[in-house]
Amino acid sequence: MAAIEVINPATEQVLRSVEHTDAARVDDAVRRAQAAQRRWARLAPADRAGALRAFAAAVDAHIDELAALEVANSGHPIASAQWEAGNVRDVLQYYAASPERLSGKQIPVAGGIDVTFNEPMGVVGVITPWNFPMVIASWGIAPALAAGNAVLVKPAEWTPLTTMRLGELAVESGLDEDLLQVLPGQGPVVGERLVSHPGVRKIVFTGSTAVGKKVMTGAAAHVKRVTLELGGKSANIVFADCDLERAAATAPAGVFDNAGQDCCARSRILVQRNVYDRFMELLEPAVKGVVVGDPSSRDTEMGPLVSAAHRAKVASYVPDDAPVAFRGTAPAGPGYWFAPTVLTPQRTDRSVTEEIFGPVVTVLAFDDEHDAIALANDTAYGLSGSIWTDDLSRALRVSRAVEAGNLSVNSHSSVRYHTPFGGFKQSGLGRELGPDAPLHFTETKNVFIAIKEA
Repeated sequence: MAAIEVINPATEQVLRSVEHTDAARVDDAVRRAQAAQRRWARLAPADRAGALRAFAAAVDAHIDELAALEVANSGHPIASAQWEAGNVRDVLQYYAASPERLSGKQIPVAGGIDVTFNEPMGVVGVITPWNFPMVIASWGIAPALAAGNAVLVKPAEWTPLTTMRLGELAVESGLDEDLLQVLPGQGPVVGERLVSHPGVRKIVFTGSTAVGKKVMTGAAAHVKRVTLELGGKSANIVFADCDLERAAATAPAGVFDNAGQDCCARSRILVQRNVYDRFMELLEPAVKGVVVGDPSSRDTEMGPLVSAAHRAKVASYVPDDAPVAFRGTAPAGPGYWFAPTVLTPQRTDRSVTEEIFGPVVTVLAFDDEHDAIALANDTAYGLSGSIWTDDLSRALRVSRAVEAGNLSVNSHSSVRYHTPFGGFKQSGLGRELGPDAPLHFTETKNVFIAIKEA
């Protein structure tokens, strides 16, 4: 059976070798998950809730271990990695409340009563990306388990370690070892088999739009449910009437968090023309002040890119003749480093239209509100974005007009586990998180019960 060496992106040293799952083992995992799901669904809702709380407690007891794994495997700064491990715990705790609250409806009808039940789907496949491995895994795992399903997770080849550890912690906390299984392996093998296997009733996929289209096509053969969270090219719209100093100071965090390896990254900054020059003056020291370095240091704000191949892809958007306004700094020597970079290209440049997924941001000027909206929507994507203005009416007008699923006014916050998350257009299909997420892992069953006349 094939194996892959997992690399520390900050040092380029091998962390460990991970054995890959083959298609036959996926089939076996599905078979075992189907049996485990039936046992899980038969438990009283309070017992399933208690099991999820125990899983959350196990994660909480291993926050530091999970964070250290993410620092080593993904290059995330330690402060970010600890927050991410805590988020996994919080997501599990939040959805632990769901089993006892998945109530159906009683619908008034003639001749009897009509009730609905939220039935679990069965086995759910969760295919996760390499940029936020354990966090995004938990977004699928927790609500799917809460709804009474079994879950098979395929982590990204480059960053499987924290997800594998979550699978171990689930068993240590008392969950059936077949209920949540982590299947490391290649997308064309494990991912494809999860998509094509008739026993997997839903796929939750986070990754590129190109691969998401393949997942959707494959799922169609079985009319399989899908949730897709795909690419982004989000706009950070800065109007002249906002707190310009704050907008400029926070813009780097909006795009350079996780070294720009974030589908929500505000990688296009749109600035009203009459304050463009002043904004650029304020942005330069903010960008140059981003601390890029050793992910294990608490002073570090940005770590390396995930791999040499990805660094080469990001670099292709900044050729020697690129319109670089200014750059930050990055370490020399081993590691997949890339300095924060600000470009001032034409609106049609590929750096403006394509998802770079790295620490590269473009800054464009706009004339008025109409122009800002048109420019923000001039993309195939529609995931997130920010709007900076002190005019409440403008904030609401622009929020309604921008074609994106998650918007922030005077901030860069996109994802909270207690609110829905997902994209418009080619940024995805369906919604994750929020109070309704467990319902997306159920089928609604309608039952009419006739009543005899007295």
